[in-house]
Amino acid sequence: MRDRPNDSVAPVSVVMPCFNAESTVDQAVASLLEGSWRDFELIGVDDGSDDGTLGRLQAWAERDRRVRPLAIEHGGLVPALNAGWREAGGRLIARMDADDVALPDRLTRQVALLDERPELAAVGSLVESFPPQATRRGFQIYLEWLNSLTEPDEIAREIFVESPLPHPTVVIRREWLVQMGGYQDHGWPEDYDLWLRMHLAGARFAKVPRVLLAWRDHETRATRTDSRYAVENFLRAKAHYLALGPLASADGVIVWGAGQMGRRLSKHLLRADVAIDAFIDIDPNKIGRQRRGRPVLSPEALMDRWRRLKRPKLLAVVGSHKARPAIRTHLTELGLVEGRDWWAAA
Repeated sequence: MRDRPNDSVAPVSVVMPCFNAESTVDQAVASLLEGSWRDFELIGVDDGSDDGTLGRLQAWAERDRRVRPLAIEHGGLVPALNAGWREAGGRLIARMDADDVALPDRLTRQVALLDERPELAAVGSLVESFPPQATRRGFQIYLEWLNSLTEPDEIAREIFVESPLPHPTVVIRREWLVQMGGYQDHGWPEDYDLWLRMHLAGARFAKVPRVLLAWRDHETRATRTDSRYAVENFLRAKAHYLALGPLASADGVIVWGAGQMGRRLSKHLLRADVAIDAFIDIDPNKIGRQRRGRPVLSPEALMDRWRRLKRPKLLAVVGSHKARPAIRTHLTELGLVEGRDWWAAA
């Protein structure tokens, strides 16, 4: 294990966890080795695979000294990630999945952006999915949202909506992983957990505004099969870090959205001891009723409720991406500042 960068090795270490990836790992490795950035090491962490994955990594290592297989007992993604970056010697840690494909200039462009902008803790890139016929409409909407966020303020603004950085595109400064204690397993997505912890610690994120990774979509990907990536566990993560960060000083939180998403997130916020004061909704069938013992009010009643509180905060919790701009416009017209008075959270 290396506690600090090693000047004798490449400045970039790519960490690629692999579990039973025999059918895709060759394409992933080749896409990196054939890229324009040459000075890197690739740590292929074999997470106790029972197919030929380790053998494929070892075959690549015999052909190219940049490839370093690391075999560990099967423990899942978080232990594999931590084993990989702690073994790495680079000052920059790049992520890669064993079933994705890096475009030729991926590392070149990302290293350049980090060198140009030392205030950035990590950078990602735009992504495209493949094969096209496997991409569901919901996933395509998520990709469109992801690819719309490139600058630090945009990413910070939407960080409680969804995970704003595609994990396998990210290159992160090693010191941030050390500072955060690496990846942690809380029963929700390990990458989103890391971004939220870093965000609360003051990290700034950006993306190279180009597609630099082809993200393989398939029925067995972890985001579809692992319970940690279920919507409920994303909500648990949001509530946990909202309570620790933006909402920590609030004496009352107003939730804009009394629909399904607002109800679900508010449950976890209450469990995190967040003081929910009221709900706002535009549906006349909900106005005047209650959610979790709190009144549902119209948008016109918002500021009267706001002024009753000493340290109010607001969360816009609506499932529709199309509704968020309208809410943003309305709250801005009321003089409420996003990132200070209110946050989008779904």
